[in-house]
Amino acid sequence: MHDPLLVPELKEMLHDGDEAAMREFCGVFHPGVVAENLAELPTADAWRVLSHTDLQRQVEVFEFMERERQMELVSTLPQPQLLSLIEEMSADDRADLLRSMEDDQLERLLPLIAQAERSEIRRLLSYPESSAGALMTTDYASLPEELSVRDALAALHHQAPDRETIYYIYVLDELRHLRGFVSLRKLILARPDLLVREIMDRDVLSVRVTEDQESVANKMARYDFIAMPVVDDQNRLVGIITHDDVLDVLREEATEDAHRMGAVGPLEDSYLATPFHTLAWKRGIWLVLLLVAGFGTSWLLNHYDAVTENHEWLVWFLPLVLASGGNSGSQSATLIIRAMSLGELNKQNQALILRREVATGVSLGLAMGLLALMFAVCYVAWPSALVVGGTIALVVTLGTTNGTLLPIVLRNLGFDPALMSNPLIASLSDALGVLTYYNVALYCLSLA
Repeated sequence: MHDPLLVPELKEMLHDGDEAAMREFCGVFHPGVVAENLAELPTADAWRVLSHTDLQRQVEVFEFMERERQMELVSTLPQPQLLSLIEEMSADDRADLLRSMEDDQLERLLPLIAQAERSEIRRLLSYPESSAGALMTTDYASLPEELSVRDALAALHHQAPDRETIYYIYVLDELRHLRGFVSLRKLILARPDLLVREIMDRDVLSVRVTEDQESVANKMARYDFIAMPVVDDQNRLVGIITHDDVLDVLREEATEDAHRMGAVGPLEDSYLATPFHTLAWKRGIWLVLLLVAGFGTSWLLNHYDAVTENHEWLVWFLPLVLASGGNSGSQSATLIIRAMSLGELNKQNQALILRREVATGVSLGLAMGLLALMFAVCYVAWPSALVVGGTIALVVTLGTTNGTLLPIVLRNLGFDPALMSNPLIASLSDALGVLTYYNVALYCLSLA
């Protein structure tokens, strides 16, 4: 956590050239804390502080920094120091950093990296950015199934320093097909003379290397996995995805959905790192779309201008009608889109969920229509009050149905359902509300 008291102390250390204090700062605090406080310093000063610790600690701190800050820092590094930093990074973080670089800069760096690591980097960079392959790390622990527990523990002793996690150890055959896995706990508690194949779990849940990251994140969250194996189409283990990377994906997806639900184009960088013109464009394009939808509602109101002139009381209750339809639609859209993002809504149960939401809309519509009727009768005669109550019942039912149906239709067409934002649902419900309100009024008043 960022401590505002540490930054002045850091500046004082830099001013006094206190190398011992800078070394202690880098070594005592968690790498994430160091990274957050160094973010408050100019690039040159941040490297001055980090230069007083070893390369491994520098990498740990560097990996906790925001991507924009990382790019600022690497742009100032001499090439030998940059290569050392890149080679020491974990495979997945290294791939993410290199993916953010310009193509010409990347092509200059890759030939200078060791052949084995260069091949691995190119393979990781070849996977689509939103796939499991782009998220995984190749720093996993593995064992053959014919090894004894005693020998397996000895092998892990040598593997551990270079692996991101050894809580799960994956059991592979000679061709690296995934045969099973064993937890470190089970391995430690097992009799030394047992074979790995005798204690391993053969029912392994894995994901394909081309699978979408959001789907992977939902699976790991559902099963509470610390790591998930990633396999190719021949069931050969190619990497693992760890829980910390999944947390980043879930946060990014939740942020993206929140932006879209608020009628803002998703930001690729943080708010402050996003250029003003980009921010204005991503907000403005949605505002223009909502403005067009608003013009549609205005056109409908103008179309029924003669009805309003003869029955001025219709205007009194128009805000009530529009708010009820828009709010009910936004509620349903929020619930449905969230259910989709959590994997709770699929093609098998979407008809059931639609029926449930329609039933909910009818129930809420009847209840709100009755309340609106009781409210309206205080101002207008019974026939007019019935128009208001009946319209409220209809728009709440229709708003709930639209808020449920539109995200489902978008997803079935291959679009992101979060595109159906709350303001857009509200605008569409406004137009539908005006149409419903005036047609109900025309019908009821013609009978009166």
